[in-house]
Order: sequence, then C-alpha cells, then structure tokens
Amino acid sequence: MIKAENLQKSVPVAGGELEILKGITLEIKSGESVAIVGASGSGKSTLLGLLAGLDEASGGSVEIAGVALNDLDEDGRALLRGQKVGFVFQSFQLLPALTALENVMLPLELAGHANARAEAEEFLSRVGLSERITHYPRQMSGGEQQRVAIARAFASRPALLFADEPTGNLDTTTGDHVIELLFELNAQEDTTLVLVTHDMGLAQRCERRLVMEAGSLVEET
Repeated sequence: MIKAENLQKSVPVAGGELEILKGITLEIKSGESVAIVGASGSGKSTLLGLLAGLDEASGGSVEIAGVALNDLDEDGRALLRGQKVGFVFQSFQLLPALTALENVMLPLELAGHANARAEAEEFLSRVGLSERITHYPRQMSGGEQQRVAIARAFASRPALLFADEPTGNLDTTTGDHVIELLFELNAQEDTTLVLVTHDMGLAQRCERRLVMEAGSLVEET
C-alpha cells in the first residue's frame, strides 16, 4: 500500500538547512496497522505528511497503491487522496459552520457520491451519533467531535487511513473509547492504518511499530 525510498525532508534556516528526515525507507502492506512512534520533534508527523502526499519531500520517493507521488502535481495528489485516503487529526479539523452530518457529507459530495447523505448517516450511526447529526462542532464535546472525524474518515471507505495523535486532545477515558472505535471500524472496513502517536500503549495495538529518533527510523518491532 505504501512504499517509501530514501525519503528526505529539509527546510531552510538562517545559515543553511535543517534536516528533518534523513533517508527513510519503509514498506506498509495492504491491510496492515502500523504505528509510527517517537518523541516530540523526532519527525513522525513530517513523515506522515510526506507519506500522505500532504507535503513534498526534498529527496526520495513515495508510492501509494503503486502510484508514484513524485509523478503527480498538487491536484493529482489531492485526487489520489480523495480516492484512496482518509485522515483523523488531533485537532479534529471539522468545519465549524457545518453540522456533524454536513461535515461527513462534504468529502463524499466532492467525490461525487450519489448517496452522500445516506452514507454519512450510516457512519454517524456506527460511531454512536445518530442523535447528534444536526449539531455543530461547538455544541459537541471533544470526544464527539473526534467521532465525527472518524465517521468522515471512514465514510468514503478509503483503502488507507492516516491518524495523527488522534487522542491528543482528549482525556484518557474518552481517548480510550475513541481508540476502540477506530480499531473496530478499521477491522470492519479492512483499511490500512498508519497511526502517529507518542503513546506506546496505543502503539502496541498496531501490528507493527516504527520508532523514530532525530529524523531517522531507529527500530522496528
């Protein structure tokens, strides 16, 4: 599902360049669940952004489902993400002017789904929010907002799901519930899951763990 070869990322700083990623090579098979772990500043979120085509590498290559991101322009990468990829972020990334239902429907409508409303209602029901579909993000708790984000991510039935610190803004009990839901839906939908976290307990739920340190992959378990 994902193949990265010698992936590098540098950014200009006063007096030169700051190397954030130092030649990452990895493969993630279809249907796998993989956690990318490491301390803050280790480069794990930068790696996720490159693997998802949200950012451009300074060197190396990434393929998603056999498609080379280097061969695509920004519109092409966006189209590939719309067809293949779902996201769950720490900050929920819900549109405040849209209801829960509308937040889940929007990417489905953009992708041309004829039954966007029914599909959105189905996944909001699966995350336990049937009674909240007309509520706006400001009217929901953090846990409820993250469940909306999970419904939105899975509603398009992506082949690949990226989750970046999905419990980072939640208390422990709510976070545990959200994680159970994430892994339950992931198993039901047979999605490839790439999870970025600093929580080793959460990482242990995944089939593989890739440990990052100072921009390098230093361990795999």
